[in-house]
Amino acid sequence: MAKSQVTFNKREKEKKRLSKRVEKQQKKEDRKASAPGGGLENMLAFVDENGMITDTPPDPSKKIKIKAENIEVSIPKREREEKPALRKGRVEFFNSSKGFGFIKELETQEKFFVHVHGLLEDIAENNIVSFEIERGIRGMNAFNVKKWVDMPKPAIVSAPIPEKESDSDSEMDSSPKTQEESAG
Repeated sequence: MAKSQVTFNKREKEKKRLSKRVEKQQKKEDRKASAPGGGLENMLAFVDENGMITDTPPDPSKKIKIKAENIEVSIPKREREEKPALRKGRVEFFNSSKGFGFIKELETQEKFFVHVHGLLEDIAENNIVSFEIERGIRGMNAFNVKKWVDMPKPAIVSAPIPEKESDSDSEMDSSPKTQEESAG
């Protein structure tokens, strides 16, 4: 007949495990018995109008109604900065055989990708161009790209100053005449 596989050491370990379990159960029962009564009400905490944690409920007369639309949970909304739709830039790189390149805006020095489908006319490197931007798959893309044409400045022509007709006219009335007065 074979000997039992349970050794003295195994029995001692099992006894220790059982005694720890009994001690744990006893401690749990002691905590329940010595805990202050009241249950859930003693565990509740309230926040007053100043943001302080208290054990008394807030006064309903000091309650303020807040609309849910006014609560911003994430990053506050930025007011839109209106940039001009037409931007001015210089073509940094353009590969006409592959059909793409990059434009560097003159004001902000930002670079924008441009594809041959976004061109209105042929461009080359170092050309000054006007363009608009749109959000693409990998970032902002330039489109409606065309060469920048400086508008000629309007020439300022001075109108001739009429000479005085006579001294009697200047003495009469220095107020400006209306069309009716000059016609009648």
